[in-house]
Amino acid sequence: MKRIIVIALLCMSCLPAASQRWMAGTNAADWAYFGTVNAEASVAVDRRVSVHASAKYNPWSWKKASGERINQKQQTYTLGFRYWPWNVYSGWWMGAGARVGEYNRGGLIKSETEEGDAAGVDFYAGYTLMLHKRFNLEIGWGMWAGKKRYISYDCPTCGHIIHDKEGSKAFLLPDNPTVNLVWIF
Repeated sequence: MKRIIVIALLCMSCLPAASQRWMAGTNAADWAYFGTVNAEASVAVDRRVSVHASAKYNPWSWKKASGERINQKQQTYTLGFRYWPWNVYSGWWMGAGARVGEYNRGGLIKSETEEGDAAGVDFYAGYTLMLHKRFNLEIGWGMWAGKKRYISYDCPTCGHIIHDKEGSKAFLLPDNPTVNLVWIF
């Protein structure tokens, strides 16, 4: 009888345990970047793998004290996955995804403004600190590589195209500083 109990306990310890499978969060770093509205959701598909979808949106223009306009407008959508060496939603992670976006940036440092569309892949890594069984803090950074189609203008409001600065080109950029506040359910 003792052998049967020991064998049964060993077999049950091999079964996956039920845990939180869903996550919703927002990136405080994006909110600090000119008020970019953002949200992320994910689902754990394995003990060490989660699938993520996120969106960012910023429709606003800002004015400097000099009266010049600053544009940091964007709408960006990402679909990707993360690998967690220890366990999903805790500890170190690394991930990759596909991203598409539309942007209009300029006026911050110089008056030249660029608008266009970009698509590519992003790679990122970070660490998740468990604050509570339902709340986490994620910190990370990544790289974005892809191709963009763009047009450059002399200033955010003039509409004068700089003719030698339009077309398409490949890019590799440091991207996506992450300070996510996450709710696990």
